[in-house]
This record gives sequence, structure tokens and C-alpha cells, in this order.
Amino acid sequence: MKINNEIIRVLRSHNQQITDSRFKTAKEVAGWSGALQAQDYNMAKWALGIRIQDSTEVMINTEFDSGSIVRTHLLRPTWHIVSADDIYWILALTAPRIKSSLKYRDRQLGLTDNIYRKSNKLFEKVLRDMNHKTRDELIGELVNAGISVDNNRASHIFMRAELDGIICSGKQKNGTPTYAILEEWVPNKNKKSGNESLKELAKRYFSSHGPATVQDFSWWSGLTTADSRLALDLNRSDLISDKFENQTYWFADSGCNLKLTDKDFYLLPAYDEFLIGYRDRTASLSLVHNRKAISDNGVFYPTIVSGGQISGTWKRSIKGNHIILTFNFFKNGSGDIGIETISRYEKFYGKTAGRSACSCE
Repeated sequence: MKINNEIIRVLRSHNQQITDSRFKTAKEVAGWSGALQAQDYNMAKWALGIRIQDSTEVMINTEFDSGSIVRTHLLRPTWHIVSADDIYWILALTAPRIKSSLKYRDRQLGLTDNIYRKSNKLFEKVLRDMNHKTRDELIGELVNAGISVDNNRASHIFMRAELDGIICSGKQKNGTPTYAILEEWVPNKNKKSGNESLKELAKRYFSSHGPATVQDFSWWSGLTTADSRLALDLNRSDLISDKFENQTYWFADSGCNLKLTDKDFYLLPAYDEFLIGYRDRTASLSLVHNRKAISDNGVFYPTIVSGGQISGTWKRSIKGNHIILTFNFFKNGSGDIGIETISRYEKFYGKTAGRSACSCE
């Protein structure tokens, strides 16, 4: 197969389960992807939902509340959703590098190892016996214990506890995420050796995100270039490669029929893997429109995808049982969001959806 931008778009749409989802649970999606970025909690639910057959938000909430999927800090130092089966080995692989990258900021904030040990012990005490607490509740516990949470210190304290394997997401309280003790919430510790973990993470990435380059994988995983190349080498016999514009792209044989039309629209959430999972996003997002989809300070907006290309952005507002969707296409003639696309969104949230007038930039 000789790849080009069109084939890259088609294969990525297929492999990311956007156009041809074969999964029925969020755990299956998370396991297939390796991890999905998830700092916007509600948008992350839709990121799972759009990749699942006949999905609803209730289904996703049920999986969060059962502990089959977990939201925590992995890979790059940001939120990700992973399968409970994978959290221990991915954490062991990526946490040391993340903690090392945060040392300079720790010094700026006056966060020492002693403070982290104190806060970790506090979390273990107050969360014990499945006593899951929200972020605000735990901040109150930290303050009462004399641990300062000012100037973004709280975020680093929580992140460090996650990276140390002390806490992870727990059962929701009235739709609000909570924290749990990792060993209690995910008692089965699936661990791998260093090379086994490298091989498995790269296999998941290139199968679910391919075609992609080793630079894309290094960006997504947060691993060094050397470790990323080793991880790729461990999988070479199971992957296909091809060169395009002086870059080597790697992917698994997915059996995709290479058909994708610009009449099919998909509403992707903010920070979706379809964009954020790659260092080079030009196959699906023109440089001309890059700032319309990604802000200068790195905010990824919800996007409209048609024919594997980002053709616009969208917003939503919720009023009771009604959702108002606003669409903003990058150029005239980009098409119109079909009833099927909106119906899928309605079904996921169990609300009726209307649209405001579409606009073009």
C-alpha cells in the first residue's frame, strides 16, 4: 500500500474506531487505544461514547463507577482514561519520567518529598475502605492537616499521589468525579517487565492510531526517543511501514476498505485522540485552519470531522433536557450536519438536540 494524506486520514479514522467502531464497552475502547486523553471529564465520556456501538452516557458512568475504566495521570503529564487491566504496567513505565519532568516546578512551589509523603499518607487514611472523596473534600482534608494548597500546589499533590500509585479515580458522587485508593479500587495488579511494557504500549498505539511515525508515538507516550525507537523495533515484525514526504509511517493491517466520504460527519470532543494523539496533525488539520481548532496556549476545541478532515468546530449548551449545538465551519460549502449525527448525540445524552444557525469563517 502506498500511503498519502488521504489514506492516512482513512486509516486513522478506522483504527481510532470513529468510522467503524466494533466495540461495545468503554473498557474495550480504552484497552484498544492504550489510553485516551481526558482532562475535560465530560468531553472524555463522549470520546469513549463515539467509539462504542449504541453508547449512552449512562453506560460510561456505569463503567467508571464499577472501576473497569480509570481516569488518572499517565503518559504525558495530563489526565488519561485507561482500562483497569492496564493501569499498573503503564504507570510503572511512564510515571518515573513524568515525576522527573516535574521536579523543577516542584522546587518552585516548595513541594518536597516530605510533603508528598505526608499528603500520600493522608490520602491513604481518609480514603481507606472505599471511602471515595471528591477533589474539594480532599483539599479540605489537606488544609486541615496544615498542607498548603495555594498556587496550584493542590494539582501537583494530587498528580504525585496518582503517579506514586496511591490514588486514582473512584465512584462518582452525583456526577462529580472522586478519588479512591488505587490498590482497593483496582486490586488485580497486572504488571509487565520494562521491555514487555514498551512493546505492548507501542503495539496498542500503532494499531489504534496508525499510520503514525515514531515521533508521533514519542509525543503521545511521553517516552524518550530512544525508548520509543526500541518499542517500535520490538514490534517491527507485526507492523506495516511506508514512506510519505520523507517520513516513515507505521500501522497494523486493519483490513480497512479505504472508503471514506465527506458526507459523513462526526462530532469529536475537545482533546480527542484523533488530533492530540499525533505530533504532526497536518494529514487531518490544514495548517491554515490550525489556530481555529487549537488555541495558541494548547486548548483543543471540539471539532467536526468529515472525510477524515477537520472541517469546523462546534459548541454545546445544555438547558434542562435540551441541548443546543452550534456549528462553525472553516469555509463555505463544507456541508451540513445530518440528522443521523445529531440523533447519535441525542441518544448518548438522553436529551433532545437543536441547532443554532451554522456559520463559516
